Amino acid sequence: MSFEAIRQAIIEDAGNAGMRAQGYLPLFAAGPRARIAVIGQAPGRKAQESNTTWNDASGIKLFEWLGVTEQQFRDPDLFAVLPMDFYYPGKGATGDLPPRKGFAGRWHPQLLRLMPDIRLTVLIGSYAQSYYLGTRARRNLTETVRAFRDYLPDLIPVVHPSPLNFRWQARNPWFGVELLPVLRQSVAAAIGTDEKTLAR
Repeated sequence: MSFEAIRQAIIEDAGNAGMRAQGYLPLFAAGPRARIAVIGQAPGRKAQESNTTWNDASGIKLFEWLGVTEQQFRDPDLFAVLPMDFYYPGKGATGDLPPRKGFAGRWHPQLLRLMPDIRLTVLIGSYAQSYYLGTRARRNLTETVRAFRDYLPDLIPVVHPSPLNFRWQARNPWFGVELLPVLRQSVAAAIGTDEKTLAR
């Protein structure tokens, strides 16, 4: 199947009828020459309504962490963006609801088969890490992210770049000192660009 055929199949899937009724489209980005896959949780309301992935303050912080510009991030020859669910899941009691179980398992493999040049996968948050790392994940998100070197060079786990995570980052200064430089170097290597030329 082609990218567009998969996108249409997702739209027409009975499990997404409620999203279709709201006028939502599946929110992901993919291209046959993509080098880096960014796996997050699920689109937020703003991203879903604007039909643009990472279209918020978290996205701005993510571009900074990766060491790229927004234009580079949105280039399908460089980045694929595959949330664990391609639709905004709605609001829960303490924030957005989690991505639906089984969604990534059904659609991610089909899309990734069309992207043979993926060199690095960035796993954002516990849902992506649990799914892609399986038994290799540590006891919790912090321990998994701190063990990032164990998953290189193909995978790198990070926390969500939400501004609400500032307390976590303050408690874990190693994240900015140790992990982020490695993340930027890995991104530069994966897309074949000198790190000094990124984000300019």
